[in-house]
Amino acid sequence: MGEFTLLSQNDIESIHSASLHLLEKTGLAVKNSAALQLLENAGCGIESNRVRFPTDLVESCLSKVPKSFRLYTRERDRYLTVGGNEVIFNPGSSASDFLDSETGEIRRGTSRDLVRLIELADALPYMDAVSTAVITSDVPESISDLFRLYLVLKHSDKPIVTGAFTKEGIADMKLMLEAVAGGSKELVRSPHAIFDCCPTSPLTWNDVSSQNLIDCATSSIPAEIVPAPMMGATGPVTIFGTLVQSNAEILAGIVIAETANPGTPVVYGGSLALFDMKQGVICLGAIETAMAECAASQIGKYYGIPTHAYLGLSDSKLPDAQSGFESAIGLMLASLARINVVSGPGMLAFENCQSLEKLVIDNEICGMARRLMRGVESENTESIVSLLDSVGPSGEFLSADHTLTSFRHCQFFPSEITSRQPVHTWKDAGSSDAYARARERVEKTLRTHSSKPLPDASKESLDSTLIMILTNRGLSSGSIPAV
Repeated sequence: MGEFTLLSQNDIESIHSASLHLLEKTGLAVKNSAALQLLENAGCGIESNRVRFPTDLVESCLSKVPKSFRLYTRERDRYLTVGGNEVIFNPGSSASDFLDSETGEIRRGTSRDLVRLIELADALPYMDAVSTAVITSDVPESISDLFRLYLVLKHSDKPIVTGAFTKEGIADMKLMLEAVAGGSKELVRSPHAIFDCCPTSPLTWNDVSSQNLIDCATSSIPAEIVPAPMMGATGPVTIFGTLVQSNAEILAGIVIAETANPGTPVVYGGSLALFDMKQGVICLGAIETAMAECAASQIGKYYGIPTHAYLGLSDSKLPDAQSGFESAIGLMLASLARINVVSGPGMLAFENCQSLEKLVIDNEICGMARRLMRGVESENTESIVSLLDSVGPSGEFLSADHTLTSFRHCQFFPSEITSRQPVHTWKDAGSSDAYARARERVEKTLRTHSSKPLPDASKESLDSTLIMILTNRGLSSGSIPAV
C-alpha cells in the first residue's frame, strides 16, 4: 500500500536547503560545554554559545546515521525493527497527570498508576512497546526519571521508549538497563530502550538535553531527537515554516550525536503541535498537528533514517467522542505515513494526562490501523471469476471454500470494545457504551494478565543498582514507594 504524503519532493528539498542555510548562517544556541567542545573540534563556528554548522559537516553526519536498528525485548528473545516501513505503537511518555478510573478526576500520577498502565500495555496486543508513561509524584523529583524506568523493567518484557530529566539521568538509567541486560556489551549488541532527547524551540539545545544526547551516543543507546515547537508561539505559525525550524533543530542534534560517536542510532522524532490562538493552548489533537507530524516524517524518510511522532493523542479531558476522533485521525494518518515509532495512545489533555480506558480504546484503533496498512491484497482474477461463476446469480458465499479459507486473514476482528452486536443483543448485554466496555476490559485485564517476570538474578541486580544510585544521590530506600 502506498504511503500518505503531504510534501512534494521539491518541498522537501526546499526545507532541507533552508535548514542548512539556517544552521550555517544563523546557527543554534548550544548550552552545554561538552557539546560545544565536540562541535568546535568538528569545525563549527562558535561565538559564546551560538554554533554555526558547516553544510558539509551536517551532510557528513547525516550519512552516518543507521537506516534502521533493532530494539529488543527485556530477555533478548524477540525484537522490533525500527526503520523502513515498520510501525511501532507505544503509549505516550511523561504525562504528569492521570485520569482516575474510580472518581473520574484528573490528578497527579503515582507509581501505582504507572504500574497499572505498564501491565495493561504489556497485555494489549497492538502496543508493540511500553513507555515511562507517567511522571510519578510520590518519589523525589531528582529520581523520577530513573524510577519510572525501574518500574517498567520490573513489570514488562516489551521494548521501552523513555527519557531522562537530568544531566545524570542517562548514566544512571543505563546502569539499570545493563543490570537487566547482563552488562554494557550486551546492551550495545541488543538495545532495549530508546531515549527521547528534546531540543528547546526555537533553535536551542539546552544543557540537559545536549548531555543526554551525548551520553546516549557514546553508549550507542538509540536516541529519538524530538523537537516540540508550537506553531505560532515557539515556531512559525505555518506548518511549512515550522518544518524548516524543527528540521534544523534535529539536524543539529544529529551532528552532536554522530560527532560524539559516528554510527550511533538516531530517530528523526517530533512533537510538533498547533498553538490555538483562540484558547492560548497547545493542541495535540488538532488536524494541523497530525499534518505537521506526517510531513516531518517525510523529511526523515527523505534522509533514510528512522522516524517518530507523537500522534494518537487527544486534547479532550475524557475518553469521549472528541478523544475518539482526534486519536483515530492521528493514528490512521501515522500508519499511512509509515511513521516508525508512534507515541501517544492513552494520552489526554494536551499530552499531560494518561488514561487506562483511552489506552484500551486506542489499542483497538491501532489494530484497525494495522489492517489498513496491509491494504487491498490482489488475488488471481481467474479464481475470482471461477468463484463467481460457481455461486452464480442469487447464490451465497458463506459456505464457499474461498470464504472459509480467507475470512480470518482478510477481516479485522475487534475486541469487545467495539460493539457490532444487533440492537437487541446490545440491549440485553446492558446497553453499555465504549467507555464502559473499556473500563470493564481494564479491570479484567489487570486481574488476569501476568506479565513475564523478571528473572531472579536480573531482579536482584536491578534492585541493588537502584539502591546504589539512591545512596550516591543521598537518598534511602525509604524515599521510594513499595510497588
